[in-house]
Amino acid sequence: MRRDPEVTFREATRDDLPAIVHLLADDPLGATREAPGEVIPAAYFDAFAAIEKDPNNFQIVAEIDGVLAGTFQLTYLPGLTYTGGERAQIEGVRVAAERRGHGIGQIMIGWAIDQARARGCRVVQLTTDRQRPQTIRFYQKIGFIPSHMGMKYHLRED
Repeated sequence: MRRDPEVTFREATRDDLPAIVHLLADDPLGATREAPGEVIPAAYFDAFAAIEKDPNNFQIVAEIDGVLAGTFQLTYLPGLTYTGGERAQIEGVRVAAERRGHGIGQIMIGWAIDQARARGCRVVQLTTDRQRPQTIRFYQKIGFIPSHMGMKYHLRED
């Protein structure tokens, strides 16, 4: 019998940033683009400050028994499509390695969808890299539809 863990959600604080960066780097793709060293680059703090200042952006952490179990960014996007309906964008979803496969990701995404619904959003959207077939299957299993093709244009190489 599976027992779902008690997951609590809150907005991240600056003190959470090193742990968040470690989560972002803890997969094959993240390992190539993140810098989770003992001292993390100032750019992460600058980005966090921008998220914190923007009333439409939230860096969320999920905790179990006071320990960071996952994170994601939730952004609300006003737009003219869908008759001026707002969208919720979920980005940077990560679950701690020792918590993967225990339903935490589904709880996190469900929580984000509930927040979007409560705010009156018309659409919840996210992207994931095609190199993550398990993640794609996960999102499809919980109801996301691969309805569009996302594209990126990288402006600079780090």
